[in-house]
Amino acid sequence: MGDPDADPPTDDRPSSSGTTDATGILRAFVEAVPTATVVCDPGTLTIRAANAPAVDLFGYDRGTLTLMGLTDVGETDVTVAGEPVADVAAAVSDVDSPVSDESDVPERFEWDVRIGDPGLRVDAALHTATIAGGEWLVAGFSDATPRVAAASERDTERRLVDALTETVPLALFRCTEGGTLSRWNDRLAADSGYEPTSLSGTALTSLFDEETSGALGEALSRVYRDGETTSCEARLLTRSGERVPYRLSIGPVTDGDRVVGAVGVGEDLTEASLREERLAVLTRVLRHNFRNDLNVITGFTRRAIEAIDDPELTAQLERVVGTAERLLRIGETSRKVERLLSQRPSPRPLALASAVDAALESLDPAVRERAAVEVDVPEEMAVSAVAFFPEAITELVDNAIRHNDTADPRVRVSAAELPSESWVSLVVADDGPGIPPAERSVLTGEETPLEHASGLGLWYVNWIVTAGGGSLDIAESKAGGSRVGLSLRAAEGTPPDDDAEPFSPEDTAGGA
Repeated sequence: MGDPDADPPTDDRPSSSGTTDATGILRAFVEAVPTATVVCDPGTLTIRAANAPAVDLFGYDRGTLTLMGLTDVGETDVTVAGEPVADVAAAVSDVDSPVSDESDVPERFEWDVRIGDPGLRVDAALHTATIAGGEWLVAGFSDATPRVAAASERDTERRLVDALTETVPLALFRCTEGGTLSRWNDRLAADSGYEPTSLSGTALTSLFDEETSGALGEALSRVYRDGETTSCEARLLTRSGERVPYRLSIGPVTDGDRVVGAVGVGEDLTEASLREERLAVLTRVLRHNFRNDLNVITGFTRRAIEAIDDPELTAQLERVVGTAERLLRIGETSRKVERLLSQRPSPRPLALASAVDAALESLDPAVRERAAVEVDVPEEMAVSAVAFFPEAITELVDNAIRHNDTADPRVRVSAAELPSESWVSLVVADDGPGIPPAERSVLTGEETPLEHASGLGLWYVNWIVTAGGGSLDIAESKAGGSRVGLSLRAAEGTPPDDDAEPFSPEDTAGGA
C-alpha cells in the first residue's frame, strides 16, 4: 500500500456539484472530524477524501481509498439488514428529495465490511452536506465489531442459561432489588399453578402461606442485608390452594459492593417428606415391636435358665440371652443413627479430653468394670467435630470391651497432633481378638453381613467422624487386638468452657 498521507491525484474536472478542484477543501473538512469519515461524489459514490481514522479502520492507504467507490470498501455491498448500500446512498442523495444540511438526521445502518475471522462490522451514518459550494455525500463509520461480538456472546450465554433452567428439575428464579420475580423457569410456574406471565412483578414471599412466609422473608433479608447465601423451608401456596412443602436456597446478585437482586433454587419436598414420614413411622413401629419382643424373649429365657439344672442346656440358653441383648443394642444404635441423620449437625470446636471423659462416663457401668481403660489425651487439645462425637468414642470403647475374651481386658485411648499441625489423631486400641475383616468394610461402603453389634456401631462411628470432616482407619494394635484411628481436624475456634456441657446433641446447627 502507498503512503497513507499521500495526496490523491489532482482532478481539475468539475464535480457533479459544480465545484472545481475541491479536493483540498474536502480533505481539510474530513481531517477536522475525529471519527472515521469519507466524502463521496453523490452520483458515482467515488470517495474523494478520507481522514486518518478511516485509513486505520479500513486498512487501505489514503491514496487507494480515494480511488475506490464507497461500495468497494466492503467485501459485501449490502447492509446487515440486506439492503444494497448503493440504494441507501442513492436515497440519501436523491436530487428529487429536499436537500439536506448538516442538521438533518443521518441514515444509519450496519455493514459487514470484512467477513471472516477477524471480521469487521461498522456502524455507518450517511448524510449530504454542502462543502465548498457543492453537495457531497458524507459517510461516517465506527467499529461495531466488539459490540456485536459481546452481544453474540451474551446471546449464547442466555441461550445456555435458558436451556439449563429448563433442563434442571428444580424451580429457578431471580428477584429484583425489591424482592419481586423478574425471571423464572417453567418448573416454578408449574409448581405454583400460575400462568408464567402472571408471575412477573410478584413478590416471592406472596407465593407462600402466611405461617411460613416469615421464614422466607427473613432469609431474603439476610441475602439483601448481609449478602449471604441462605436456605429455608416454607410451604408454597398454589393457585388451587394446595400447600406444598418447599426448600429454597437463595443467594445475592451484586453490583460491586451493592446487592441488586437475588437468585434462588426451589425444590418440592412432597415426595421426600412423605418418604421420610413413612420411614419414620416404619422405624418407630419396628423398633418398638423389636424391643418389646426381645425383652419378652430375654425374660422367659432367664426364667428357663433358673428353672433347669442342665449345664449344656443352660449354656445354650445363655447364648439366646446374649443374642437378644445384642439385637437390643443394634436397635438402640439404629435410634441414634436416625437422630444423627435427622438433625444434620454441623462441626464445632470441641475439647477432646472433655469429650473422652463424657464418653467414658456414659458407658454401661457393668461393661466399664470389666476392663482397665487407660487415657492419654492432652487437656489443651481441641478438635472440630459434631456434638455427637462423644458417642462415637463410647461406641468404640464399649465394642473393645464387650468383644474382648481375655481374662483382663485392656483398652487405651490416646491422642496426638499429626505432623501437619492442622490434624489430630485419636486412637482406641485393645488387646482383644480384633475386628473381623467383614466388618472393616465399613470403610469401603460395601454391604456385607455383620457378625455382631459392632458392625452397625462402626457405621455410626464412621458417620459421626466424617460429619466433622474427619476419617476412620482400622488396623491391628501392638497387643494383637484392634486399633481404630480417627483423624480429626484441629479446631480453629475456642471450645466451650470446662464447666459447659461437653455433649449436647440438641445444640446443633442445621437441626431438623
